[in-house]
Amino acid sequence: MLLGMLLFSLNDAMGKWLVASYGLGQVILIRSVAALIILAPFLFMAGWKPIVDAERPWLQLARVIFSTVEIFSFYYAVMYLPLADVMTYWLAAPIYVAACAPFLLGEKVGWRRWTAIAIGFVGVIITLEPSSAMFTMPALISVVGTAAFAFMMLSGRSLRATPDKTLVLFQILGAGVAGLVFAPFDWAPIGSMTELLLLGLLGIVAMSAHMLVNRALKISDAATVAPLQYTLLLWAVVFGWLFFDEVPRLTMLFGAALIVGSGLFIFFREQQLKKRDQVLPAIPE
Repeated sequence: MLLGMLLFSLNDAMGKWLVASYGLGQVILIRSVAALIILAPFLFMAGWKPIVDAERPWLQLARVIFSTVEIFSFYYAVMYLPLADVMTYWLAAPIYVAACAPFLLGEKVGWRRWTAIAIGFVGVIITLEPSSAMFTMPALISVVGTAAFAFMMLSGRSLRATPDKTLVLFQILGAGVAGLVFAPFDWAPIGSMTELLLLGLLGIVAMSAHMLVNRALKISDAATVAPLQYTLLLWAVVFGWLFFDEVPRLTMLFGAALIVGSGLFIFFREQQLKKRDQVLPAIPE
């Protein structure tokens, strides 16, 4: 899981560097093609049945739309905002999921988690720094992207029977089609084979990160490895400082602390309730 988070952070830093020289649609298109090449052998071994017989096609389509909006929003945001700031917004997604789950999935949320959700939202507002600056396009796009990421996670909860490879394939195809549509409008000539390889490496690193995270979740308890996702923020600060001379703001660090703390509380509370439900018999109403 730690290695997967490192690769995701490296992918984000590479993406920030590449979108400074190449079009957003171009970067996402080449990234998608490279990721599809890496995923193809695994899909071949699994066969076409999990893809053709995927459950709830309309929800699958909605998830693809959310994931496509999320990835375009992320790469747009890192063009203009520090890497650590953008990562902080995205780490707030589990808080949005917890807030929406009672209304969209019918899940029960007690006062403890509602309190943590409120604290997490305060962290997001502090990170945004309420002022005219929070209404800039990059900041607004970040909020839209985080919301899309949250709804992608919510839809994933309703598609538990769909294999991970199928979900990832649909995400890649959605981003690739969108990239193909937008790439001609901002295509920049690729200067060398090295730069082409770097563009392709973006997709390879992302796919490798997905595989490592999925493997970690299969061989270990989620309560052990899932909290390690917050190391993304540490790497974002390090890479932002090393490669882009970005120094994190105090308000960002304070807001990030609230977001991470509330997110961890929500996660461990959900794990605690799951264990309780497994031990206690169901009580008829």
